[in-house]
Amino acid sequence: MSDTTLTDLADLGAAADLPVTPAAPAAPLRDKEVDAQGRAYATGRRKDAVARVWIKPGSGKVTVNGRDQEVYFARPTLRLVIDQPFQVSDRAGQYDVVATVKGGGLSGQAGAVKHGIAQALAKFEPTLRGAVKAAGFLTRDSRVVERKKYGRAKARRSFQFSKR
Repeated sequence: MSDTTLTDLADLGAAADLPVTPAAPAAPLRDKEVDAQGRAYATGRRKDAVARVWIKPGSGKVTVNGRDQEVYFARPTLRLVIDQPFQVSDRAGQYDVVATVKGGGLSGQAGAVKHGIAQALAKFEPTLRGAVKAAGFLTRDSRVVERKKYGRAKARRSFQFSKR
């Protein structure tokens, strides 16, 4: 439209006849970030666990610390956690994942791998970022164990009270 302002409904009919110029394109998508081997890298964190994750197109094989995911994460719930980013983005079985995880327990490590996979997917295919972000997988879960305080049995629990 031109620089005319509409002050009355009568002006609306005249404005409808004016040629419409296309609006500026939306903000450009992020660039695809891959290394020389064609892999996308990301770091995932959860509790005390830190996962370094590389994804590349493949058959859907997930390797954690040099072992298959069925061996490393024996519990099926932990494997489901790892597969969540692929399910949300409809990319199940399309990427091979290589991850190295340190620190924390198995549940925290699975959460860290999930966080890393989600970030690496967003780097490999920037169009998937919206779907993965809407599911909340790009946000680092900041909950960590509270430290123990002096004069307490644990972080908040008191010592057992004895009346006598």
